Amino acid sequence: MYFYSKLNIFVIIYLSDIKKFFDKGSIMSVVNKETLKNIIQNLNKVSVLVIGDFALDEMIYGNSHRISREAPVLILKHSHTKTLLGAASNAAHNISTLNSGKVSTLGVKGDDYYGSVMTQALQDANINATPMIIDESRVTTTKTRISGSSAQSVTQQIIRIDRETTEPISKEVEDKVIEKICELTPHFDGILLSDYGIGMITQKVIDKTIETARKYNKFIAVDAQENLSRFKNATIITPNQPDAEKTIGYKITNQETLLKAGHDLLEKTSSEMVLLTRGGEGMVLFESNGNITSIPAFNKTEVFDVTGAGDTVVASVILSLCAGARGAEASAIGNLAASIVVKHFGAATTTIEELTETIGDINLDNIQELQAKIV
Repeated sequence: MYFYSKLNIFVIIYLSDIKKFFDKGSIMSVVNKETLKNIIQNLNKVSVLVIGDFALDEMIYGNSHRISREAPVLILKHSHTKTLLGAASNAAHNISTLNSGKVSTLGVKGDDYYGSVMTQALQDANINATPMIIDESRVTTTKTRISGSSAQSVTQQIIRIDRETTEPISKEVEDKVIEKICELTPHFDGILLSDYGIGMITQKVIDKTIETARKYNKFIAVDAQENLSRFKNATIITPNQPDAEKTIGYKITNQETLLKAGHDLLEKTSSEMVLLTRGGEGMVLFESNGNITSIPAFNKTEVFDVTGAGDTVVASVILSLCAGARGAEASAIGNLAASIVVKHFGAATTTIEELTETIGDINLDNIQELQAKIV
């Protein structure tokens, strides 16, 4: 037997009836293309503050030249270097391309070369990096990937070098972050907390962010990789399935465990909504009012790289909520955005124009609102 209790409504679902819970007889239409198109057109009218772990991805490319005389290693003749925005920086980049740069970043960076590179990269992506805080005790998080090729081979990654400080930020820096949270929150429509476990998102930062967002009636989305129970009372949390399983302590293997996971995540986080992303299985939105919406993957055939897709989802979801979308509508737009970026290699972004064009080609009939049967 499985008990669900929320807002003084009690629903008892027997596990033998789980299949009935997912029967097609319980399907209702929850989104339509015209509504989604209208929401998409309003994404550039709202603003978001991104608070989190910011990082750079440095991509160094070269051509295989010869074997070194110093050691049995390749010598690469450098061809070019690309600097990309990673972690929370990528989420901010996704927001910027959708809302015409109405996004600011609050995080920490080192007083080093890559700190300057990060600032420039954020500015080049039309992101306001002014609130970023310099922490002289830390290095700017940077993942350097060195790749090489020869005339007869494809480009392959040879080595990756990580520069990062993963200890929690000091109390002094934490106080500066909290001060800026209180100062900046009233000026944005939504807040995104992006936790990559690098040390910026302490419990005090989490609590003050959500408390302040609630005080000013702001939407707040959370994208975290582990320990989701640290985040209480957010508007929406968007974990992928492996990260969700870390929090609930068991594997999601069937419909019964999927339903139980949604309930447990809502209980553990006290959030209004949990959007569970499941790769090729699509997404499932669990809401505190008892609604459950299943959204199939819109694109299963042209998937080249899922890097950064989670950032795209949470970026488009928080923008959609700020633009007036209901949870199911925001989730559908997040799914649509992800279906576009996975067609490209590396962490990609999408635009309002791409979303509008692509939505005409997708089938929304399989988006299902699942109703529990009270017994």
